Amino acid sequence: MDKMPKWADVVLIPLISLILAAALSALVILAIGEDPVAAVKLMVNGALGSTYGWGYTLYYATNFMFTGLAVAVAFHARMFNIGGEGQAMLGGLGVALMCLYIPWPHWSLALIGATGLAALFGAAWAAIPAWLQAKRGSHIVITTIMFNFIAAAVLNYVLVNLMRPKGSMDPATARFPGAVHLPTLHELLAPIGLNFSKAAPANVSLLVAVAACILVWLLIWRTRLGYEIRAYGHSETGALYAGISPVRITMIAMLISGGLAGMMAINNVMGEAERLVLNATEGAGFIGIAVALMGRSHPFGVFLAAILFGFLYQGGAELALWTTIPRELIVVIQALVILFTGALDNMVRMPLEKLFLALRKEKQA
Repeated sequence: MDKMPKWADVVLIPLISLILAAALSALVILAIGEDPVAAVKLMVNGALGSTYGWGYTLYYATNFMFTGLAVAVAFHARMFNIGGEGQAMLGGLGVALMCLYIPWPHWSLALIGATGLAALFGAAWAAIPAWLQAKRGSHIVITTIMFNFIAAAVLNYVLVNLMRPKGSMDPATARFPGAVHLPTLHELLAPIGLNFSKAAPANVSLLVAVAACILVWLLIWRTRLGYEIRAYGHSETGALYAGISPVRITMIAMLISGGLAGMMAINNVMGEAERLVLNATEGAGFIGIAVALMGRSHPFGVFLAAILFGFLYQGGAELALWTTIPRELIVVIQALVILFTGALDNMVRMPLEKLFLALRKEKQA
């Protein structure tokens, strides 16, 4: 029997963790002489108070949906994929190759091609650590961390020596042709009479990210493969007894995980920068870990957690711009959210489990 209801695990624990992180963040803001209430108002207004703010919040959230789903799929197979950053970098390379060297007639066709190649590059980069764990016993955490650095070095070499336009000093590719530029939310919503900020970078890849959430839910909870991934994640011995191959599940789960991380590039490379630059991922691969933890590895939870972290990113930028609160403190606030929703999960979980067990015994008595 479960120690607590499912809704408490999915909703109540993350909510309490978030409140604790917010309370500690308020104390930190007070300690440096700022008003925490005014800071929260500024964050909310900057991230959610206008279509411009929403545009940036949703742009960041789109990145985090892809990387959060990538981590979540690996979690279900009892693997910790910390390589989302490197897989997203290589996904960006796939997007750049697809956009620069194929004369696409329309952005919709380019989006399909770029999404496919980004997923392929991300999956290929995840396949090597997956094979090393499945066949050689190498720990997936160590190998995926190492592959982040290798991916950064590979991308650096390719941009500086192979794809940089002649005469340019910037380690970046040429700008993508106009035909492959993705429509922004402003362009998508204008025909139906909704006025959205032209300056906001949120684009059609948000819809792809939402579709990915739905498809991952269908995969994990409505297919035989998803059942096998979850069964292997719950018990390797039980999965072996049921005839499920650990090598097959490890490879498939990591390929899907790497593909989802690679797909992030359609948002930040194809949709926002419209060219491939160094450090285009900006840490989104690592934030995906926190998003998956807070979302309990459920696609709907990942969606909500991604919106939250998008809010923290955009709201934090507004705080750094309009107050004396340093940008580093914004990172501390984000870290506190990660700390309470991830590392200190049991600090909230265990008292709640005791409370629900006591309530259950009282009801039975």
